Amino acid sequence: MKMLGNLGNLAQLLRQAKDVQQKLGEVQRKLSAMTVEVSAGGGMVTVVANGHQEILSVKIDPAAVKADEVELLEELVLAAVNAARKKAETLARDEMSGLAQEMGIPEGFKLPGA
Repeated sequence: MKMLGNLGNLAQLLRQAKDVQQKLGEVQRKLSAMTVEVSAGGGMVTVVANGHQEILSVKIDPAAVKADEVELLEELVLAAVNAARKKAETLARDEMSGLAQEMGIPEGFKLPGA
């Protein structure tokens, strides 16, 4: 009898693992569709990233491009890219945290892809 109880627990655990995997896939798909946009230099450089921290676009205001200001432009692009990556990282962490909370996973437990 005890063996049947253990098999039932195993089956339940496998169902839960499948549910977690499915929900994790849903969050990953959602993150692919979500974007963040940040600007640097008063809007002279704008970077868009998705929830997977991939940089999707970089826009540079033509007023920012002058031969003697290339170094400044490089710094603005770097600042905007890093800000977009951080914002996308926060977005991903928040989405994964919400999934973990929904699934009853203890805080601090790292989900794959989080």
